[in-house]
Amino acid sequence: MTDTMHYDSPLGKILLAADEEGLTGLWFETQKYFAAKLPPEHEEGTTPVLGDACRWLDVYFSGREPDFTPKLHLIGSDFRQAVWALLLQIPYGQTTTYGALAKQLAEINGGKRVSAQAVGGAVGHNPVSIIVPCHRVVGSDGSLTGYAGGIEKKIRLLMLENAEAANLYR
Repeated sequence: MTDTMHYDSPLGKILLAADEEGLTGLWFETQKYFAAKLPPEHEEGTTPVLGDACRWLDVYFSGREPDFTPKLHLIGSDFRQAVWALLLQIPYGQTTTYGALAKQLAEINGGKRVSAQAVGGAVGHNPVSIIVPCHRVVGSDGSLTGYAGGIEKKIRLLMLENAEAANLYR
C-alpha cells in the first residue's frame, strides 16, 4: 500500500508518497510528471518514512543541509536508477552537468558511451525531487536547462543552497 501526505513548502505544495520500503515520490503539485507512477490504490496518511521526509524538508527549507536521508524506494529502469544514484552524490550547494553525469556513467559501464540527452531524460523523470537533487544538474555552459518543477523553482533551490551564487542564477 502507498501512503501519501501533503507538505507546504516555501515554493508551493508538495505531495509525498511512500510504500513499505521507502519514499517513492516527492512532487511539486504543478510540476511535469506530477504523481507519475503513483498507484491508484493509495491513501492519505502518515508513516515513519513520510515523517522523516517532512523533517528532512523542514531542515532543508530552513537553509541548512540535512544530515540524514529518508529511506528511499526509487522505482525505475536500471539506467534511471544509475542516474539517480549519481544525483545523490552531488554535494549540497554544488552543481554538475548532464555531460559530466554521462561521462561518469560511461566510466561505471566500462567505457560504454552514454548521451547527455539520455541522462537528461532520466534526471527529468526523477520521482523524488529535492531529496534526490536533480535541481543541481545544469547545462554544459552553466545554463539552467530543464527542471520538472519549473526553472523558477530550480533557481530558488540553488539559491537556498548557495546564497553566494545567487547572482549566477538571475
